[in-house]
Amino acid sequence: MLLTAAENKTEQLEHLLKERILLLDGATGTQIQALGIGEAEVRGERFAEHHKDLKNFGDLLCITKPDAILEIHRRYLKAGSDIIETNTFGASPVGMLDFEFEAAGHDPLALCNEINTAAIRLAKQACAEFTEQNPDKPRFCAGSIGPTSKQMAISTSVEDPSHRDVTFDTMVDSYYQQTKAMVEAGVDILLAETVIDTLNLKACLVAFKRYFDHSGTRVPVMVSGTFDKGGGTFVSGQSVEAFWNAIAHFPMLSVGMNCALGPDVMRPHLEEMQRVASVPISCHPNAGLPNEMGQFDLGPGAMANMVGEYADNGWVNIVGGCCGTSPDHIAAMAERLQNSKPHQRTTVPSRLRLSGTQPMELRPDANFLMIGERTNVTGSRKFARLIKEENYEEAIEVAREQVQNGANVIDVNMDEGLLDSEAVMTKFLRLIAGEGDIAAVPVMIDSSKWSVLEAGLRAVQGKSIVNSISLKDGQEEFLRRARLCRDFGAAAVVMAFDEQGQAATEDDKVRICQRAYELLVKPEAEGGAGFPAEDIIFDPNILTVATGIEEHNNYALDFINATSRIKRECPGVKISGGVSNISFSFRGNDVVREAMHSAFLYHAIKAGLDMGIVNAGQLAVYDEIEPRLKELVEDVLLNRRDDATERLVEFAETVRGQEGAQAVVDDAWRAGPVEERLRHALIKGIVKHIEEDAEEARQKYPRCLNVIEGPLMDGMSTVGDLFGAGKMFLPQVVKSARVMKKAVAYLTPYMEAEKEEAGTAGKARGKILMATVKGDVHDIGKNIVGVVLGCNNFEVIDTGVMCSAETILETAEKEGVDVIGLSGLITPSLDEMVHVAREMQRRGMTTPLLIGGATTSAKHTAVKIAPHYEATSAGGGVTHVLDASRSVGVVEKLINPESRETFQAENRRLQADLVKSYHQRQQVTLAPFEEAKLRRFPTDWSTVDIPQPEFTGVRVLEDFPLATLRDYIDWSPFFLTWELRGKYPRIFEDEVVGEEAKRLFDDAQAMLDKLIEEKLLTAKGVYGFFPAATDGEDIVVYTDESRSAERCRLHCLRQQWQRKDQREYRSLADYIAPIDARLADHVGGFAVTTGIGCDELSARYDADHDDYNSILVKALADRFAEAFAECLHERVRKEWRYGLDEAYTSEDLIKERYRGIRPAPGYPAQPDHTEKRTLFDLLGVEKAINIRLTESYAMHPAASVSGLYFAHPEARYFAVDRLSREQVEDYARRKGMPLAEVERWLSPNLGYEPARA
Repeated sequence: MLLTAAENKTEQLEHLLKERILLLDGATGTQIQALGIGEAEVRGERFAEHHKDLKNFGDLLCITKPDAILEIHRRYLKAGSDIIETNTFGASPVGMLDFEFEAAGHDPLALCNEINTAAIRLAKQACAEFTEQNPDKPRFCAGSIGPTSKQMAISTSVEDPSHRDVTFDTMVDSYYQQTKAMVEAGVDILLAETVIDTLNLKACLVAFKRYFDHSGTRVPVMVSGTFDKGGGTFVSGQSVEAFWNAIAHFPMLSVGMNCALGPDVMRPHLEEMQRVASVPISCHPNAGLPNEMGQFDLGPGAMANMVGEYADNGWVNIVGGCCGTSPDHIAAMAERLQNSKPHQRTTVPSRLRLSGTQPMELRPDANFLMIGERTNVTGSRKFARLIKEENYEEAIEVAREQVQNGANVIDVNMDEGLLDSEAVMTKFLRLIAGEGDIAAVPVMIDSSKWSVLEAGLRAVQGKSIVNSISLKDGQEEFLRRARLCRDFGAAAVVMAFDEQGQAATEDDKVRICQRAYELLVKPEAEGGAGFPAEDIIFDPNILTVATGIEEHNNYALDFINATSRIKRECPGVKISGGVSNISFSFRGNDVVREAMHSAFLYHAIKAGLDMGIVNAGQLAVYDEIEPRLKELVEDVLLNRRDDATERLVEFAETVRGQEGAQAVVDDAWRAGPVEERLRHALIKGIVKHIEEDAEEARQKYPRCLNVIEGPLMDGMSTVGDLFGAGKMFLPQVVKSARVMKKAVAYLTPYMEAEKEEAGTAGKARGKILMATVKGDVHDIGKNIVGVVLGCNNFEVIDTGVMCSAETILETAEKEGVDVIGLSGLITPSLDEMVHVAREMQRRGMTTPLLIGGATTSAKHTAVKIAPHYEATSAGGGVTHVLDASRSVGVVEKLINPESRETFQAENRRLQADLVKSYHQRQQVTLAPFEEAKLRRFPTDWSTVDIPQPEFTGVRVLEDFPLATLRDYIDWSPFFLTWELRGKYPRIFEDEVVGEEAKRLFDDAQAMLDKLIEEKLLTAKGVYGFFPAATDGEDIVVYTDESRSAERCRLHCLRQQWQRKDQREYRSLADYIAPIDARLADHVGGFAVTTGIGCDELSARYDADHDDYNSILVKALADRFAEAFAECLHERVRKEWRYGLDEAYTSEDLIKERYRGIRPAPGYPAQPDHTEKRTLFDLLGVEKAINIRLTESYAMHPAASVSGLYFAHPEARYFAVDRLSREQVEDYARRKGMPLAEVERWLSPNLGYEPARA
């Protein structure tokens, strides 16, 4: 078969992309300026009298000064470009609106066609010339299509947040005209670039598809977005992954990013793009960010090296330049990249992926997806009233409440007879697009009218769900609508409804869904819709039962059975339904309805129901439904008795309408002079009189600054000296800081008034930046170090928690800090610290880097972090700081030029010793994985008592009493948080720290009283038991006691280190009976938090300059969380029926003298934090108690604990420690994760050096 010229070009391109990195050209506008072209040249004779300035419409040069454009093309081709862009960035009808050509009598469509045709011809002429000179290096022209100055994703009007500059259809028509002109002129590639608005891009992609379908001609499409510097998002707030999810439906040659950023700032966003996208990756950044004169300073060599790093990392297939770049930049890139390998396409698993401004992925092991139903005029009287009254502010709050309550998707329906549904749907979707928290989640556009659904699709920038389409109006119309959904990139709910009507029986539901499935997945070229199975969501109709009509009695069972059959026979699809329909016969009786919904969901989810529109706030807990009611409800739902309806109706009638003395204070110190009083208050941490004493000192001293630099700093210096000498302890120091902050806060307004006269404030000893790294939410230790440094007259800049490398380093450079301190509690934070160190080295920084936090160590710092950021005579280097008491001395030595070099030399020597020790330890012998498996922990399962829990499934504990948890607190770790070492209660007798420990303990008791009495913290928990069995190295968790269907797998790791007298190699899998034993064993899981309200309370103390109580609250919240875990484990042992006779003391519980263990993912027995995701999905943690996992799998709130329960009588805690490559490869295979990713999560446990990418 003969290929067309366009098809030949496409094949050439696709082949070349596999062979090498291709080069784009650089900036056209920069070259136009370099040629000295001004207003007159752009106008030419033809537009000499035009009433608007045209200099900024350089596209016009294609017809007024074509030789100049041709020369620019030739310069870039000579420099080595494989692909040159046409000079058509703004040459669409909408793009030309700002220049008012129509008002001057010019036909915009004709002018669009003329400019684009001329531009393509010029580019093709230049390409032909250079291809002819070197046929082995074919050249291609890409039609540049810019975003125009119009936006559709967000409003540009302050007065009207629903205002949009232009309609979606206008943008489609505009892009269509430009596309038509380009393709007909012979363009090789269509390049939609500098995308700042995904909705605009969607209009462009719809136009491409429409033209391709109309003309029968297809050309490759490149897409390139522009992300902002700060958060890696569009102006509308959409993230890189959310952007990709929204456009991944379109067959692209490449996706990438350009403009706005220089290559250094683009780096993390490009890295994210190549991780999530399944097509080749492009980038053409600016030559840095513009300087104060609007010029770009990044030279060719420097830029080529930066882009070369992308290539070295395997991230790119196509590179070039944008604003400020020249042929010299492209030539430098050509030289730097000549031996570089192209990016290998990322393999992305087939899953339902949606997006708002943030991405959402429905993983195979995900829990039931709740779709918020309150923004539906047919389902919420309140929302309907608000919309009819045009009270959009309150209507938006309804949406916000759903998101805050955990809705993953919000369903929006405007089907009401008196509404202009299309207009109202459009307006509401535009309004919530401007609300960051609501816009983050995907939207389900819900209507029975296709015109309303189309209106919704035209208003949503993310990947949405259309609810719904069906075969009701015939196969042709069904396919037309499905293809349109696909054109917009939307997933679709497909109703079990055909030309004969709504499917009611099991067989009809399955038949219609099978027919729809075959039509949808068949390629469009073969008459289908080309729909990926993962974007199909079948709704097999949840119909009302207990109506009194016999034919309706099997409706619930028909849905449940059909669900499992459809999932089997239509692989990849999801199942959804409107749950409230099932109980419509009992409207007005919430007790019965909620029980029906819960019981129906229990059975339907087991059958394969993935998601549903349901009000989670009106859902009974299945295991807590009153037994009699549950039996009656399930008789109806499962059609178990002929009289089921009558019996439930009778029962429904019975529930209708229901729903100490204070110590004497010695004030003798108050008689002394103000300086002594201030010093005493600082050392003793007494706040009571600080404002009056600060005022007295202000009256005495010439300026407020003299008060701060005099008596106040003298007092703090004494505090620092006492702390350094071990004569004061951390709790006292933090109290002293509170006094200092309150005094400074009082004096600040007066200082502001004195500024002109007094000049600037005295210089601190040094400036320190403190940050908890990206993915981690723990900050108690960091805050304590900050207080200690602040007490020693260092200025501390705290960037908070979850800080990206870019935020940390940009803040450090902007503030000119002397030292950067990184903190983290969870093991994934270690990798992020390595990343920060690498970035500091890459940026050529010389700021010393301190590492601290519970998970860090001097050895890890020496082996894994320090090599990436080396110390020089100018500074730099990495130092591990054990605790707050060491921080001052380390910082002093690092910022003092006289001591720095000696300190760094000693630090390097210590780190070299640690590295040597590490490598010697690395040489430990690991048992072969197969041998370790054979020598697993042995159990004679025929003799083991396997207890049976009193229930299976999940239970939620709401607002658990803090007073109960108080008795379970283990106080020893609390004192360690404050760097007071000793066991409770013996610590009170310690000669050194005992007195301060007792004071701290008393303060803690007073705070506990306050927390409990005023209910300032809330404790919530979720736990459950699940049928389970071990399969090799995994624990299989089943959906129910029949053990016929697998719900998920808990992946385990096994010891391999051959220590002396090592007899067995343990794994958590050893503590559950194996499948072939056919025993009814179980595994438990839990998650608890006592951190709800903690951040807010801590912030209130911070605002009052009270570091001591701020840290105290967080420390006590952590203790409460651990106490909750202990308390719940005691309860679990009783409910599992093996701890019924326990009578342990608090000390016994702390020492874990009981049977059973509760290991946590991310800790020694299972060091992989990603297993938390499986645990959270199994328990439904996020929905039940609103603990969230960060991208590094830290839990938020930070005062949270989660883990598994094992009841094996000989179960004990152990450390997996070092792992062989053999085991890690096996583990990666079992988890279905790339080996490199698994190695990253298990980095501290690897017994080998992983291969480098």
